[in-house]
Amino acid sequence: MPFDPANRPLTANEARVLATLMEKARTVPDSYPMSLNGLLTGCNQKTSREPVMTLSDAEAQEALDSLRQLTLAFETSGNRTTRWEHNFQRGVGVPEQSAVLLGLLMLRGPQTAGELRINAERWYRFADISSVEAFLDELQERSAEKGGPLVVLLPRAPGAREQRWAHLLCGAVDTSSSASAPAASGAATPALQARVQALETEVAGLRATVQRLCAELGIAPEAQAMSPPGQE
Repeated sequence: MPFDPANRPLTANEARVLATLMEKARTVPDSYPMSLNGLLTGCNQKTSREPVMTLSDAEAQEALDSLRQLTLAFETSGNRTTRWEHNFQRGVGVPEQSAVLLGLLMLRGPQTAGELRINAERWYRFADISSVEAFLDELQERSAEKGGPLVVLLPRAPGAREQRWAHLLCGAVDTSSSASAPAASGAATPALQARVQALETEVAGLRATVQRLCAELGIAPEAQAMSPPGQE
């Protein structure tokens, strides 16, 4: 019986570890199978990850042990270091193209078909967006005998041109909240607010420095600021 996320969904840590193994197998085959240290570095990357995570050695190892029990990963020995491989396609029962899409959704969060095609370049080259959509539709219509649907098409967010897809490997997705979450493009997130505040503080400091220098040089900063470019 293929892996059924409805009965035993993956945790966020398990999904990140599994998807990282899937990514590195395709993008850096020379470093694959992966050691725990290499895997941890990949899991905690600051780029191409949504959300960004900071897993510890113990958390990554716990996730690997759980994935092994689910037959989604297994360990191999080599050069005195235990290394790990994924068994996603066989364990879940999907073809290469579907595995690529699911791996990207686990790593980068919900994406449109167009975004998935672009982000898949280093994993697998899809001929066009239509081929991406065909595999997504197949994953969404997957029968219960095969383990049920593995992706869901999210409602179109206000202001968005295209709908995004999300994976179901970690369980059901709250589609109602996902529709409104990206909507408030004008609403500042806590991270954005903190960044704006830091920039305002920096600008205030720079303004004070300019005023001090202008005072030392006997220049009126207001007059200089109002002067058009190229005019004295």
